[in-house]
Order: sequence, then C-alpha cells, then structure tokens
Amino acid sequence: MALPNIFTKEVADQIVNRINQLTPETQPQWGKMHVAQMLAHCNVTYEMVYTDKHPKPNFFTGLVLKAFVKNIVTNEKPYKQNSPTAPAFLIKDERVFNIEKERLINHIQQTQQLGAAEFDGKISNSFGKLNATEWNNMMYKHLNHHLSQFGV
Repeated sequence: MALPNIFTKEVADQIVNRINQLTPETQPQWGKMHVAQMLAHCNVTYEMVYTDKHPKPNFFTGLVLKAFVKNIVTNEKPYKQNSPTAPAFLIKDERVFNIEKERLINHIQQTQQLGAAEFDGKISNSFGKLNATEWNNMMYKHLNHHLSQFGV
C-alpha cells in the first residue's frame, strides 16, 4: 500500500495540522526524546536536503547505508518503536519548541511547494540517488512515526 504523498498540499497540510496539535508539554508514548528534541530530530532530514550542515558519510559508511539501511528507510513498512537512529539524528541538547516547530513546518511546506519532480532523482547524502517515491516514503514515514510517538 502506498504511503500518503507528502508532496501534495493536502497531505502536507495534514502533517502540519498534526504538528500544530503539539505543545511544549506533550509527552511521548515511547522513547527518550522530549517534544522539542523530536521536532529538531525531524528537522535533520530536511537539513540534509537544504543545507550543508551535515557532512556526507565517508565511502565505506555510504556503502553500508545503501546496502543495509536504504530499503528500511525508503520502503512503506512503518518503523518499530524505539528503533535505533543514526548519530546525526541524535538530539541530546535542549531545544526551543517554537523554533523547532516553525522550522519543521517551513521545511514541510518548502518540500511540498518544490514538488515530487524536484526530488525525483535527487541525491540523498546517505543513500545516493532516490526517486520521488523513495523520498516521499522516507519523509512521510519518519514524520508519521514521530507524530504518532507523541500521540498526534
């Protein structure tokens, strides 16, 4: 079954509406991150697309990611609770809820406005060239996982 298309306005708006239900006091149903850290964690995916903040993995790590992680991240199967995360996605410091929330909403809206065609064949730092469906699955699945983690 295909995942909802994050590149459509309808689905992007649904995700933004779920984010808008969060408050600084929203508690996770599982996991260690608090809500502002979760929002910052979700922003990392978009930072890797829109900034040079995160370095590309070295050749060996890139091979491992493509061989063993890419399919898990880009397929339609939901993540399990408490799944391990890559080091770049670990958020250990305190974050400001409103700043991270605004950044994430802006990233989602920017991605939707650029559209699927912009992402079809785009290079991922971690996984190399991805098609639009793989980008969609990666982004939607990750957001849905963490919004569900926080009950929205």
